Amino acid sequence: MWILFTLLAAFAQSWRNALQSRLSTEVKASGVTLARFLYAGPIAAVYLSGLYLWRPTDLLSPSWPLVQYVIGAALMQIVATALMVRLFQMRNFAVGAGLAKSEALMAAVLGTLFFGTSLSWLGWLGVLLGAIAVMLLSSKGGLKQLSLSTIVTGLLCGTAFALTSLWVRQASLTINLPFPHRAAWVLLLVIGLQTLLLLAYLRWRDHATLQALWQRPKLTLAVSVTSCVGSIGWFSAMALEAVPLVKTLGQIEVFFTLMIAALWLKQRPKINDVLGLGLIAVAAILVMWS
Repeated sequence: MWILFTLLAAFAQSWRNALQSRLSTEVKASGVTLARFLYAGPIAAVYLSGLYLWRPTDLLSPSWPLVQYVIGAALMQIVATALMVRLFQMRNFAVGAGLAKSEALMAAVLGTLFFGTSLSWLGWLGVLLGAIAVMLLSSKGGLKQLSLSTIVTGLLCGTAFALTSLWVRQASLTINLPFPHRAAWVLLLVIGLQTLLLLAYLRWRDHATLQALWQRPKLTLAVSVTSCVGSIGWFSAMALEAVPLVKTLGQIEVFFTLMIAALWLKQRPKINDVLGLGLIAVAAILVMWS
């Protein structure tokens, strides 16, 4: 089940990234980040209501650990999304999205050190192969010509996304409900907090960026919808399985990303992109077998 949710998330997120990449050429990073959450809250609420109609169960009983994890995940995902937009501006779309997939490696390291995550040797091998793939995707003309600024931004982005995912999983584990319900509750709480924070900030400091989003309703809505669908997949998968395994399998997103970049954005992938994709495929197979 977690594999299916992860594949759904990877497919939806690749489209969200493509839409964000296009929006980032017209709107500031803060506005592109808000577009990810702006209409996602109501969609998440409808999804949660549908779950209760399908399988009635108890309502959420909030706890202080849950509040802490939700706040941490919400803030860190805002930071991670802003860094990803910066990556899109530094490199082309496919490479920028690929660099953000260092999240899987950082989730494995941070999860093992601080969150009690344990992986088999096959799982670790898959994570390491995924990390090598990220290096291939981030190189300029070869591994000897890596861009330091791009690598640093990519690792910071991956670390921020990793912390987001780890805290989302911890939040889910504090809720005593069936897995789809607890994942949906965490999703609604995180998205709701993110939307309120970003709306308040932009209304206070950058009203022009809000205006820019209102002037692009279709693209903003498309970013929110694909983001919410992707988050449903990620949050559900992470409620069932360890974050490093979910995120390593989720690197299959790069396959969808390269297809979108080539067919929709007209960006031809280079040989390093293809090699990186091959390693990611091997890493995904190892993780599913681990």
